[in-house]
Amino acid sequence: MTRDTIAVLGAGAWGAALANVAAQGRRRVALWAHDPGHAETLARDRENRRHLPGLPLAHAVAPTSDLASIADARVVLAVVPAQAMRDVARAARPYLADGAAFVICAKGIERDRRHFMSEVVAEELPQARPAVLSGPSFAADVCKGLPTAVTLAAADEALAQMLCEALSTKTFRLYRSTDIRGVEIGGAAKNVFAIAAGMAAGRRLGASAQAALIARSFAELTRLGRALGARSETLMGLSGLGDLVLTCGSAQSRNFAFGQALGQGAAVQDASGGKLTEGAFTARVLIEMARKEGVEMPIAEAVDAILSLRLSVDAAIEALLMRPLKAEI
Repeated sequence: MTRDTIAVLGAGAWGAALANVAAQGRRRVALWAHDPGHAETLARDRENRRHLPGLPLAHAVAPTSDLASIADARVVLAVVPAQAMRDVARAARPYLADGAAFVICAKGIERDRRHFMSEVVAEELPQARPAVLSGPSFAADVCKGLPTAVTLAAADEALAQMLCEALSTKTFRLYRSTDIRGVEIGGAAKNVFAIAAGMAAGRRLGASAQAALIARSFAELTRLGRALGARSETLMGLSGLGDLVLTCGSAQSRNFAFGQALGQGAAVQDASGGKLTEGAFTARVLIEMARKEGVEMPIAEAVDAILSLRLSVDAAIEALLMRPLKAEI
């Protein structure tokens, strides 16, 4: 692999941040935007003014709306919403080189088919070598060069190591794994729990309740992860516990901010403020998976009940507080 063979699909905040990372030491990194107007604006302004104001794109980042821009890339970072991954992967299929690494950077589960993103990519891009990047990271921190550590998982450990070496910088550190499913579960589930944490913050339930909520959310994540074959060390690592703690503790998280707005009385349809909240799409499919495996996930179920308008925030809190006392497992 050479130093100039990375392309990024998706020009939102995280896509722009990862393009900046990939641009270090490279002459050109294509940054694909679905909307041609957005690509033109990025090329003109040299920054994502909506999501990352004041944080410029690296000189080597080349915004484009032409999918053919990935044709020469040996590594493609897919930074599109989870629910759009299938359509984007399908559209990219004619251009993606055989054997190219396709790194999934979305955190979610396909809502209608209940497929993880690695399953979607396997179906739509048979020529690709899939990998997953996930972990505790905010786009603005990465763009500012603040220290960040994430997990890169691939079934082939040699591929995982190669990608970690290709993408790591002085301040953006990647740890490799072969537990793709464990990394995907952590990334998807933490968004749902972040909504719950945001609601607790919006209701001003206090720091003690917040800590308890994160701990019990991790218990739910662990139960489901083990049922689906994830490794304990993955769930305890950056892409599991690490990402959960970050996302459940800051309004920089869109899912936390969404939950906070709900806790402060906003209607479900208004709480996102027009921003993507993956957890709102993931909640229902997450509990459907849990039920199939016989796993109890009361916090995730409460979030889904609120989003489905079956329970109010206060009623959901009351229901959780009234659950039977039991051993901490």
